[in-house]
Amino acid sequence: MTLALPKVTVPAVVGAELKVPLVTGERVTYANLDHAASAPCLEQVRDAVDELLPWYASVHRGAGFASQVSTRVYEQARDKVRRFVGARSSDTVVFTRNTTDALNLLARSVPKGTAVVLFDSEHHAALLPWRGRHVQRLTTPTSSAAAVIALDKALAAAPVGPRLVIVTGASNVTGELWPVAEFARVARRHGARIALDAAQLAPHRAFDVRDLDVDYVAFSGHKIYAPFGAGVLVGRADWLQAADPYLVGGGATAKVTDHGDRLGVAWSKVPERHEAGSPNVVGVYALGVACDVLSRHWEQTVAHEEALLSRLREGLATIPGLRTLSLFNDTGSVGVVSFTLAGLDAGFIAAALSAEYGIGVRDGAFCAHVAVSRLTERTGAHEQRALRASIGLGTTAEHVDRLVAALRTLVTDGPRWNYVQRDGRWVADDDTRTLPPFLA
Repeated sequence: MTLALPKVTVPAVVGAELKVPLVTGERVTYANLDHAASAPCLEQVRDAVDELLPWYASVHRGAGFASQVSTRVYEQARDKVRRFVGARSSDTVVFTRNTTDALNLLARSVPKGTAVVLFDSEHHAALLPWRGRHVQRLTTPTSSAAAVIALDKALAAAPVGPRLVIVTGASNVTGELWPVAEFARVARRHGARIALDAAQLAPHRAFDVRDLDVDYVAFSGHKIYAPFGAGVLVGRADWLQAADPYLVGGGATAKVTDHGDRLGVAWSKVPERHEAGSPNVVGVYALGVACDVLSRHWEQTVAHEEALLSRLREGLATIPGLRTLSLFNDTGSVGVVSFTLAGLDAGFIAAALSAEYGIGVRDGAFCAHVAVSRLTERTGAHEQRALRASIGLGTTAEHVDRLVAALRTLVTDGPRWNYVQRDGRWVADDDTRTLPPFLA
């Protein structure tokens, strides 16, 4: 018997009461179980952005009062992010578009010949920027202890020179927490730096880069309830200061001079060195506000999500043929669960959950194709695709219970509607649901 959830008040999100149409003609409250892809906007973030918009202007080089206000909120956001991650006073805070952008910036900034070690189970944002003969990809581990041992051996065999370890804080596929502090101790023993992909960690758990002893951290606003197109890279300034700008243009340049056959360029110092062009003031401000809001509610957030995660796992365990994907089974987890259903296509189930039950989940390989391939093989699944349910501040017990009941019905009785494949995706046939008016 599933126990009632503890009464915990968490920050409210925009769209919590959103009604979506079903193919049957009914309308139901949307059950958003896809927080791991993009979280909804916090109401406090929305309100803060609305307050800022009349003052929005260009930053840094504007003499007008609105420009001064925008510059102030932009730079204050750096301090909010710094506090959120527990950055060192010497660390730089570079605003980017998202985690992918941040990790690509770091990859462009490491010294030539840097030996990079990472696991092949990383999200593509962390996996793909690092390629070439100096990169060693370690096979998806079967336990956290095995992961630490594998990293130790890889660093011991790495060439002399600068070294960098890339690690995720929480798996994009399974939600499991990686042994980041243990990795950092190993890295230090071998004179290596360590970069933390916190995209899935930041929305769910407080962390401190000094306590973890990591050198860099990257995460996205759209994962932490600030979906306005900003991300961040925080970390040691020396490599970033020594590298040419990631993008060139206004803001990245301190001075440009004409020498006839060439231009002389003096680049700005970090962080402006890697923030060329007009920055995303609104997105950065939203990111900073979200950091502040989450920082004030960690106890409630964790309690809320852990109760829902237990309820979700307990319910999924009752579904015939359902197998959850797991890396370690020996660490904690944030609110992300991926699973397969024997004999049923993940895309087909996701389409039916949406069309008939108003439930949003993710299907596929979650931008972590190697990890999903290896983990589905462990479960004996024939297709290298899975379903992922992910919870957050907008999730309720009813959402979880609706998903479990819907999956049980789909497995035992099948769908109530016909579905066809179009452009490689399953969709409801003869779907007459209407889009919202702003898309008309």
